[in-house]
Amino acid sequence: MFDAMRQWFDAQEMRQVGTTPDYRFSLANERTFLAWIRTALALVAGGLAAAQFLPPMPVPHLREAIAVVLLLLGATVAVRAVDHWARAERAMRLGHDLPASRFPALLALVVGLGALLLIAAVLAQAVHDA
Repeated sequence: MFDAMRQWFDAQEMRQVGTTPDYRFSLANERTFLAWIRTALALVAGGLAAAQFLPPMPVPHLREAIAVVLLLLGATVAVRAVDHWARAERAMRLGHDLPASRFPALLALVVGLGALLLIAAVLAQAVHDA
């Protein structure tokens, strides 16, 4: 684990592995990384917004739970982004297949499930207010 984390920060070590790939592929890998970071930032911003701006919910501490889940998901996406960037860059330098990842599917399922839970909370709030 710590060896993988060292690769995130040591650009010189990364350059010593394999051969330099076409710069267009490295730049595409970086753009993908930045897209994941934007997703992480959006999740973190959503978590902060939920903590600050959602009204109290009929379920005790639901607002705080939503905020914490979004913040943790944002942190997970950010860490996953840098790990995938480093693994993809290493694979390109070594001429290997790019690393497969189930993370996008997992993230989509978690976000979809979260949306369904929020729909239930909104409907419960509507019933409670009626």
